Amino acid sequence: MKNLVLFPVVILLTALQSCNEKNAGPSKELIKEINLTRGEIISCGPDNKQFGLMDFKTSSSEHVKEDFNLAVKLLHSFEYDEAEKAFAKVIDKEPAFAMAYWGVAMANFHPLWTPPTGTELQKGAKAVQIAQSLKASKRETAYIDAIAAFYADWQKTDHKIRCLNFEKGMETVYNNYPEDDEASIFYALALNGAVDPADKSFVKQKKAGKILNSLYPRQPYHPGIIHYLIHNYDYAGLAELALPAARQYAAVAPSSAHALHMPSHIFTRLGFWDECIQSNLVSVSSAQCYAQAVGIKGHWDEELHGLDYLMYAYLQKGENDSAKKLWDYLQTISDVSPLNFKVAYAYAAIPSRYVFENKLWQEAANLELTPVIPWKKFPWQEAVIHFTRLMGAVHINDPVAANDELMILKNIHKTLLDQKDTYKANQVAIQIKTSEAWIQMKEGKKNEALRLMQLAADMESKTEKHPVTPCEVIPARELLADLLLQIDQPVKALVSYEASLQQHPNRFNALYGAGMAARESGNSQKSRFYFKQLLKIASNTKRIELIEAKQFLNE
Repeated sequence: MKNLVLFPVVILLTALQSCNEKNAGPSKELIKEINLTRGEIISCGPDNKQFGLMDFKTSSSEHVKEDFNLAVKLLHSFEYDEAEKAFAKVIDKEPAFAMAYWGVAMANFHPLWTPPTGTELQKGAKAVQIAQSLKASKRETAYIDAIAAFYADWQKTDHKIRCLNFEKGMETVYNNYPEDDEASIFYALALNGAVDPADKSFVKQKKAGKILNSLYPRQPYHPGIIHYLIHNYDYAGLAELALPAARQYAAVAPSSAHALHMPSHIFTRLGFWDECIQSNLVSVSSAQCYAQAVGIKGHWDEELHGLDYLMYAYLQKGENDSAKKLWDYLQTISDVSPLNFKVAYAYAAIPSRYVFENKLWQEAANLELTPVIPWKKFPWQEAVIHFTRLMGAVHINDPVAANDELMILKNIHKTLLDQKDTYKANQVAIQIKTSEAWIQMKEGKKNEALRLMQLAADMESKTEKHPVTPCEVIPARELLADLLLQIDQPVKALVSYEASLQQHPNRFNALYGAGMAARESGNSQKSRFYFKQLLKIASNTKRIELIEAKQFLNE
């Protein structure tokens, strides 16, 4: 495998001298501020780099058409680093092709992930300026203007507003060029990137889904259509609509680690744990291959993302041995690139899930923050660890430690509010209410505990989980059911477990809890139903809950 080389755009100046005066290309001041990574496009799937089928018609010459289409395929599968390399290759061959710079700007946007860093925003904005300085068709100019709307005044404009600006820009392209499939696909992406997490009617998701479904029959191997269908329907109640796409995406783009992982979003939503595990085992393997191929010193971020989903699925099947090996493996990882929001979340969620799902409260109370992550840069992710420690402290009757952790959570909540990250601040607020509820419970204040826990569950029901995670570290409504069961209200507990299972199908502890609540409320029929379901998804493990379920069913 060839080593990557840095390809400074400044060397394009010589090539651009052949352009006419009007379209002579970017100034030195613009061009010197962008460095593109150019090198061999890495594929850890089939040798012929299978990333799907599509044809984005542009004004480029024929000798870069294939390279440009590959770059856009990579973009559609969120292989942003590889996409930027591919667009750099196009620039190398055809430096006056404006849409190649559009591609660089798009590769630094990643609309469904965390907002771009300052460096990415600067690079994207400069790429837009170069694109706007070059000759382009009217249609291509519309594409460039749409992404330019995202980067406009990026130093002082909120990310959410910029996403809405991109949505409006792509809507214009979509309306003006109804026969352009790529315009429709990128508009669907823009709609998804601008959704309101509190909108439970899913207006934009359903609109985007309608657009994508209209294209799917004639382009069943288009990576963007399939990928964005999965994201559009990655919600409880909608996930089944994306099941055909989920089962096809990995076959369409087997060279993409992210494409291999994405089906697990839908499998997780539907509680299909075996398929989720298989999807992420393949994705993690591909990510490891990529890290080795490009010479990453440690591990690639996509591997950590897959490990989080793997941990969640193993735990729902009760496969503690596999889950513990995964956690042990995580503890051997000290270098990850890039060290971003996905990585920080995985380092927080993987150990937290293990101790939470197994109710290992002593271990939870003593969970440590790994030094691998600069946690102050990732306050929301750090909150997961402190929430886990707090719940551990509560359950081992250490009120001092619990209240210390509660104060840390409140400080993190304030930090997120100061950063105007209202979504993540709300997620931490749910953890705070949950924590206060269980602290009150331990103090014997059952009514106040129940009120706070009900509030936390209702808060969580009004918004959606972050796309980076397979599930909240522990569903609030499931914790409400746990609390109701503890205060001897099994009928209400069963209602809460069932409500939680509607949002999170086939969760191990919710199925077990529902079975226990039904048994204690005298509903033998429902108890048998939930215990049978539990044994169906986790029949080959040694968890004590399964022994109890089998004993009840044999009575």
